[in-house]
Amino acid sequence: MAAQQLTDLRYEVDGPVATITLDRPAALNALTVPLKVSLLEAFREAGRDREIRAVVLTGAGRAFCAGQDLRERLEPGAAQLDVEIRERYNPIVTAMRALPKPIVGAINGVAAGAGASLALACDLRIAARSASFALAFGRVGLIPDSGATWLLPRLVGAALAAEMALAGRSLSADEAERVGLVGRVVDDADLPEASRELAARIAEGSPVALALTKRALQRSLEATWAETLEYEAEAQAVAGRTADHDEGVRAFLERRTPDFRGE
Repeated sequence: MAAQQLTDLRYEVDGPVATITLDRPAALNALTVPLKVSLLEAFREAGRDREIRAVVLTGAGRAFCAGQDLRERLEPGAAQLDVEIRERYNPIVTAMRALPKPIVGAINGVAAGAGASLALACDLRIAARSASFALAFGRVGLIPDSGATWLLPRLVGAALAAEMALAGRSLSADEAERVGLVGRVVDDADLPEASRELAARIAEGSPVALALTKRALQRSLEATWAETLEYEAEAQAVAGRTADHDEGVRAFLERRTPDFRGE
């Protein structure tokens, strides 16, 4: 396993899976400028590394991420909020959605404010029983950002999204599972292994097919039925021309595990 220490963040590689861990446990992994810089670099590094096929995003300690570090906002010279969102937050969630490798959110505790936005931007989510989700922006007189107003209604429906955004409702891990925000809830101690196993299972797939599938799922959130059908056909043509497709067919006929190379 290779590990890289960035500011307030750990980046570890184990085979085809990269694990990104927000590492400010004493501050509930609240986001500062240095941590945001490190987080964006970590996703870019995962994108550059051809050996990485899936990513796990989690937090150190008892929280996933409590959102923006409000103490930093009180420091002299802090950027205006719109500048901070455009220059720091939006690039991170954009990089997450554009990353051609699935991201598993391992939600190990509270995911609040921008921390909830990070969880929403993951492709899949597994929650520890101690996890909770809260937009929490209204408590400090702000609105949900970092893509939350776009992603949340599409994940849980308009009514529940409005209740969370306007009335401050939070979701427990079990509630999040019931409404489809997370795919599975596990005991806290089992979360690291469960998320790693899910990422490793994803990583067994063809990298080209994984990237195309992720893109197709995201496009479907705003495309018409006809546009979706056409894009599936176009993407399938690309996948069908790969060596991975040939390998998959041969492996199926030979009743063995395919050896996908991303070619």
